[in-house]
Amino acid sequence: MAIQFTDHSDDMALNHEINVTPFIDVMLVLLIIFMVAAPLATVDVKVDLPVSNAAPAPKPEQPVFLSIRADGQFLVGEKPVDAAALGAAIAAATGGDREQRVFLRADKTVTYDTVMQAMNGLRSAGYVHVALVGQDQGEVR
Repeated sequence: MAIQFTDHSDDMALNHEINVTPFIDVMLVLLIIFMVAAPLATVDVKVDLPVSNAAPAPKPEQPVFLSIRADGQFLVGEKPVDAAALGAAIAAATGGDREQRVFLRADKTVTYDTVMQAMNGLRSAGYVHVALVGQDQGEVR
């Protein structure tokens, strides 16, 4: 048996390139698996919530209402008020009690911008307890 020790460096050249084809195949398979599994992970669970037995919160004797008409006019109680004088009018209606809840009601055609102007006016005057008033299903006006 003879061993040949000749230099054949041309035949055994090293390949320094990385073959990314298997990596791409694995990534595509994982992508498909996650695309199929993701909708299954977000399941809507129907829950029958219990009824609250807590007594309703007592309503204030003289609630302070801030109303916004369809034309964008502000009213504190029954008095029309400019947006600039809103804080002073609410302070006069509450007697300066900044912890008192202000009930905000607005016409359904009023823009979100107008409601936010009222909320910003209340917040800048120091009134952060604001309740949004809506019409009950049984109420007809």
